[in-house]
Amino acid sequence: MAISLTHSATERVRSFMNRDGGLGLRLGVRKTGCSGWAYIVELAKSIDADDVVFEQDDVKVVVNHDSLAFLDGSTIDFVAEGLTSTFHFDNPNVTDECGCGESFTVG
Repeated sequence: MAISLTHSATERVRSFMNRDGGLGLRLGVRKTGCSGWAYIVELAKSIDADDVVFEQDDVKVVVNHDSLAFLDGSTIDFVAEGLTSTFHFDNPNVTDECGCGESFTVG
């Protein structure tokens, strides 16, 4: 099981942590949208007993055990295009995405 961050994503997480504190990046999924699942991206304020922690370049990636199967093998990038900036998931588990890009299906 693994989740990785690009250099750009690592730097963005560091900037959030320097500004807002936190232990790392918390990733998860929640049931929603027209395709079934959406990503949760936030600063990790704590690490719970059922969390799995990955570390890359001194940045922790914290994932709830229940979300791990949906995210395993993903690479997270931070992309800035024009006035919009966002974390982008390259997730090998996704079989379909909705047209708006807000939700996804896992096969």
